[in-house]
Amino acid sequence: MAKWSTRFWAWLIDILLLGIVWHLTLYSRQLVPISVLGLLLFQVLTFLYWTLLEGYRGQSLGKMVLNLAVVGPKGERIGFKDSAIESFGKAFLLPLDLVAGAVAYRGADQRLFNRLSNTVVMACADEGTSCPLCR
Repeated sequence: MAKWSTRFWAWLIDILLLGIVWHLTLYSRQLVPISVLGLLLFQVLTFLYWTLLEGYRGQSLGKMVLNLAVVGPKGERIGFKDSAIESFGKAFLLPLDLVAGAVAYRGADQRLFNRLSNTVVMACADEGTSCPLCR
């Protein structure tokens, strides 16, 4: 299992990259104003980003940089359905997702939506472990 701190940095890399793309393509051209609707559209963008990349490859760009992968409980690849469930909590309900996971699954180091999607975030290069997705 990946450490919370490493997962945070992967999430931050993803959010910063998406924020830059968002700003350069939509906001700076005044296609989407800063508003509740703009925030919702950004959340939809992050949901699609994580669902597509993690469903296809098991890794977002932030996870690739930090050698993390989202896998099934036995280290197998996940599909788009599991990726969508896992990504929903991260994109739309992250504070609730983190707190609910910490309370309901004390010591498991999993978010609620990781549990609901039957996925784990694996550190691919920790102590000689070898993740089949990161080779």
